[in-house]
Amino acid sequence: MKKRAVITGLGIVSAIGIGKDNFWKSLKNGVSGIDVIKSFDASTFPCKLAAEANDFNPEDYMSSQDSRRIDRFAQFGIAAAKMAVADAGINLEHEDKNRIGVIIGTSVGALAIGERQHAIFMEKGYKRINPFFATSIIPSSCTSQIMINLGLTGPCYTITTACASSTSAVGEALELIRSGRTDIVIAGGSETPITPFALGTFANVNLLSTGTGDPKKVYKPFDAKRDGIVFGEGSGLFIIEEYERAKKRGARIYSELTGYGYSSDAYHVMTPLPDSAQAERALGMALSDAEITAEKIDYINPHASGTIFNDRAESLAIKKIFGELSNKIIVSATKPYVGHAMGGCGGIEIAACLLMMQNDFIHPTLNLTEPDCECDLCFASPLGENKKLNYILKISFGFGGYNAACIFKKI
Repeated sequence: MKKRAVITGLGIVSAIGIGKDNFWKSLKNGVSGIDVIKSFDASTFPCKLAAEANDFNPEDYMSSQDSRRIDRFAQFGIAAAKMAVADAGINLEHEDKNRIGVIIGTSVGALAIGERQHAIFMEKGYKRINPFFATSIIPSSCTSQIMINLGLTGPCYTITTACASSTSAVGEALELIRSGRTDIVIAGGSETPITPFALGTFANVNLLSTGTGDPKKVYKPFDAKRDGIVFGEGSGLFIIEEYERAKKRGARIYSELTGYGYSSDAYHVMTPLPDSAQAERALGMALSDAEITAEKIDYINPHASGTIFNDRAESLAIKKIFGELSNKIIVSATKPYVGHAMGGCGGIEIAACLLMMQNDFIHPTLNLTEPDCECDLCFASPLGENKKLNYILKISFGFGGYNAACIFKKI
């Protein structure tokens, strides 16, 4: 018998709230965190908007000395990990730390500190490079910092599958629990892609929205007038725990993680397969792994990148898997609230899924005024939907053709 995995703790850093209570309040009330960029002067860029976690103070979670030595995405990860551990009611000093792992998903990793230190190097020479830069720049530095801060000696590693990274990390945590190699895994993702270089890079290939007007209304996945992504930043991490162990200690359980599916398009570095065959395969694999039929799914949280081809490909995959049910199963995109956090988006969106399941409420759909005729799914009301949620499907896709999906079950 495979061991079962449940989620008992949640930590979240986002533009709409630090911590689950603030995060949920914004989601429930339809409050977007997208605004004019404040962390640097973006006035000369075609896209001047992002969802920044401006309320985050690293010194709430670590010393000022430690915060200066690491990149912002690692700061987010430490904060979310500590929140998740506290939320799960786990005293790590009473645990076998050899049986606790960490799996963090990220795409661009420590790009922000790399960009700053390269500028210093070009202007002032190598002797002025931060001595901690060598250990901060590597993508695994967030995992390392969580491992070191919490003293965890189980399997710890980093996953990079572009924008599917966080969902991949949660899925791989399920496999670790099932195998019996760990009792607990801290899994999810962290990302801070809001930098001048990243903004310029994505603007240069016409992937960013150039919409004007109210910043809260610019990012519009599945809408006929959508014109690209809006960056976000944040971290969503979870305590994924073996079920019998969680039950024995009387843990509060958000959800059981029952299914994981994954595939690769092997087609193009930026564009999904037009027929969505591999995305469809990942969704089908998740359903099979969860041992349920499509009829069981109550809600779908889509990747919803807001680009023309990706939204259409995702809609097609959903329609191919669910058939006529795709006109009935409610869908709502989280990115118009929190922006596109690249490798961190799956973690933030899974946090939204767990809180929606806990509250039996689907967060409102934002900015969908004229749905694309090829994206004819059953979208949630702009006021949200009261609905008992027994099964949720979370979908994530990434550049290069990475497809990942997880299924969560209420218990």
